[in-house]
Amino acid sequence: MTQNEKVLATFQTRIRQMILRFQELKKENADLYAMVEETEQRVKQLEAKLAQQEHDYQSLKMARMMEITDGDLDGAKERVAKLIRDVNKCIAVLSDEK
Repeated sequence: MTQNEKVLATFQTRIRQMILRFQELKKENADLYAMVEETEQRVKQLEAKLAQQEHDYQSLKMARMMEITDGDLDGAKERVAKLIRDVNKCIAVLSDEK
């Protein structure tokens, strides 16, 4: 084998190695892009879930405030009814004194 043939064989070997390495890197790159896409989809799902949870929380908070208001309303009605009974008793007592 001549010197030129040896150099050519070495060159062909190096080219094949580079092609194989390129194919490996190309596959790795495709896998990484797939992972990035999958992660982006997961992030979008989690953001949507977070938005829904925040909406549910706001709705629950509003319902809780209304429940407290209703409870206060019932308590206020009871206090007003007691005051009316007290006023009626006072009127009855004053009416009996006349």
